[in-house]
Order: sequence, then C-alpha cells, then structure tokens
Amino acid sequence: MAGYYDIMQADGTIERTRARGQFRQQNQKPLVGDFADFESENGEGFIWALHDRENELVRPPIANIDLAIVVTSIVEPAFSQNLLDRQLVALEAAGVRPLLYFSKLDLLSAEEQAAFQATVMEYRAIGYDVVLSTDDVQAAFQPLLADKVVVAMGQTGAGKSTLLNVLAPELKLTTGEVSKALSRGKHTTRQVSLIPVPAYQALIADTPGFSSYEVFDFPVEKLGDYFPEIKAVSAGCRFRTCSHLNEPGCAVKEALELGSISQARYNSYELFYQIIKGKRPVYQKSSQKWRQ
Repeated sequence: MAGYYDIMQADGTIERTRARGQFRQQNQKPLVGDFADFESENGEGFIWALHDRENELVRPPIANIDLAIVVTSIVEPAFSQNLLDRQLVALEAAGVRPLLYFSKLDLLSAEEQAAFQATVMEYRAIGYDVVLSTDDVQAAFQPLLADKVVVAMGQTGAGKSTLLNVLAPELKLTTGEVSKALSRGKHTTRQVSLIPVPAYQALIADTPGFSSYEVFDFPVEKLGDYFPEIKAVSAGCRFRTCSHLNEPGCAVKEALELGSISQARYNSYELFYQIIKGKRPVYQKSSQKWRQ
C-alpha cells in the first residue's frame, strides 16, 4: 500500500508504519533493508528515525545488503556483457559484494556451453563468485547465502524469481515467459520486499527487472577502482592520473596486451568512461548471442 512501510521486528512479527513528515522535509525516504526506530500511536505505527546505512543501491532501491545475486540470462533475453558489467560497476561503487548467476544454460547446446565457459572463467579470474544454472544450485548457494541479507537483481526475464523458487520452493513466486518479439520478460515482480528463507537463515529480496541499467553517479576518475582487475595493476601506470586509454606507460594496457585483463572487460571500461565524460549515448544495447 502506497505510503506504508512494513517493519519486521526481532520476533518476526510485522508492524505496518508510515514515515513522519520530517523525512519528506529532509529529502529522506525509508528503503527496504533499513533499520528504523518507530512507535505506535492509536494503533498506527510511525517511523521517527532511520539508522545509518552500510550501503545502498539506487536500482534496485535497497539498503544494508550483504550480497547481490546478479542474475544474467545467456539466452531469452540474449547475454549482454555490457549490461552485466554496468551492474557490477554499480555494486562495486556501492560496496556491495556481487555473486554472478548465469541462467538458462540448459537452452544451449553442449558446444555453446563449452564456448561460454571462457566468459565464466574471465569473471572467476577477476575474483567473482559464479554459479551456473547447470550446477547443483541449492548446494552451490548454501554457503554463500547463509545468514546474509541478499538481493536478487537483473534484467527482466533473466530468471530471478525462477532462481528463488529453486532456492526456496515454498515461496512460489510468480514467473513469466519472455516475449519472443521483444526479447523482454514480463514484469512479474513489481516491488522490492525482503523474504525470510529459513533454509539459509537469510533474507532475500526479489526485485523488479529492467531492460537497461544507467547508474554512473561518480567521477570518471573513480571508474577504474570499480573494475577489480584494473585497480589491481593501475598503481604501475607511469602517470598517477592515467585514464588507461592513450597514455604511455599504462600498466592496464600492458596487462591487456598480455591477456591478464580481458578485451571484453576493457571494452566495457572504455565505453563507460566515454559515457561518463558525455561523449557517447547513455546506453548501448550490445549483446552476444549464444544460439543460432
């Protein structure tokens, strides 16, 4: 219900509240995941204070997250490394640990699955945890989700709700088919809410999907810090203010030539750099097809 916030108390009970007018005056808004102080007056709860946040995301709007599952479809909708890297940059900038989940690998042939393993290995080499839909999903997620506040995020139709139904069948979340014409899923999740999952002693948020992701609200000089493989070698650049584009003595370009930084990831960095500088369109819908 618009204007109301449900607060889960320590004993698991839910208190429906409203935010006091002071939040609007201070341009504040409670987010899912916030810790709040509230009181009840005449049977109605009112939030009167929000605790400091450890982190927060703009898209999806949620706070105090331990882990973000980035659900990425390989087909239907087609895999887009551009879109995946945008989400990873946003999570790195927010200080939220990502976990990559690649869905719908069962729709690929054995040869296509083998080819996609090169991309999987790129992300694992960077240091990201990766789970595949062809893995034993429940076993793979068990140690990663235990006692965590988790958000599942990703493109519309990528399979967020399907994944959560595998992890916790009792949720029985609605799933939708992907439009063949638009290669976009139907929006089966319309709001952000934290769901207790006792099997993992976790709180997991299912979130609305999106078809584009446009979150670059930091200076361009910070971009390299949000690519872990670039950050790891950039101290070796000749110039402290190296953009890793055209400068001589660039350790990042040297790592690219040696193959320790992938060309695809560097392409994402270069594109995002130009977007932030205002030289390119806000969103480039590039994708890679893994099916003929």
